[in-house]
Amino acid sequence: MRQLQDLSARRQRLEETDVDFHGGTRVLTVSNQKGGVGKTTSTVNIAAAIADLGGRVLVIDLDPQGNASTALGIPHSSDTASVYDVLINDMSIADAVQQSPENERLLCLPSTIHLAGAEIELVSQVAREKRLDTALIEYMDGLEEPLDFVFIDCPPSLGLLTINAFSAATEVFLPIQAEYYALEGLSQLLGNVKMIQKHLNPRLKVSTILLTMYDGRTRLAQQVADEVREHFPDEVLQTFIPRSVRVSEAPSFGQTVITYDPNSAGAVAYREAAVEIVKRGAPRKKGKK
Repeated sequence: MRQLQDLSARRQRLEETDVDFHGGTRVLTVSNQKGGVGKTTSTVNIAAAIADLGGRVLVIDLDPQGNASTALGIPHSSDTASVYDVLINDMSIADAVQQSPENERLLCLPSTIHLAGAEIELVSQVAREKRLDTALIEYMDGLEEPLDFVFIDCPPSLGLLTINAFSAATEVFLPIQAEYYALEGLSQLLGNVKMIQKHLNPRLKVSTILLTMYDGRTRLAQQVADEVREHFPDEVLQTFIPRSVRVSEAPSFGQTVITYDPNSAGAVAYREAAVEIVKRGAPRKKGKK
């Protein structure tokens, strides 16, 4: 009963929350080299929640598996114009982007199976690390109404696709699973971010860390949360994402949990996290270099 009352109170607070979008665009790459941490799930649900708040959001699905495209209800068969065509064939993002049925303010640049071979094909491309950055700047410069957020969902590896994402972003959004191996590989990821900062993108910084799959019944989850907050006090969101059947079910219906079951604990948590992200700092405008 207490949990239901708490959830009801949180929903009420969300209904009464106002957020402002300042007209600039924040570009976040969602990355973690450790798989199974809720990276894609967090990408699509945070994006959908921000769109519900009134923001204009683009999700770039840079993972060959295409799970973000599926969760947003975006067709991504092999003949679909996609991020592959943008990276390899110099297609404009405007010619490949689709509107998600979730929300008119939520757009997606889908992934297709062709992206699986893009790592090899990018090797011979001119300015191979900056192709997404160049295409994104061109796309945003041509918009009549600016985007508020761009989320780039990366594969769980550091190849040319992820490097393109890091080069195009100003922020790294890092989902971390609240379990024993949560910090495994984190130092390597931070080292990679420093490498990108030094050689390709000095504006890049780790700005947001989100604890996912949190089980409040275990002491371990709290210990992991405390340890992560000790190391990254300014980056870790106050909101954590609980383990949720509804969150897991939603993609099979081509939806985010924000639409599938907006009153569930998982949806409420992602909406709270979205509010935190929007309220964190003034966004920076991204323009021609």
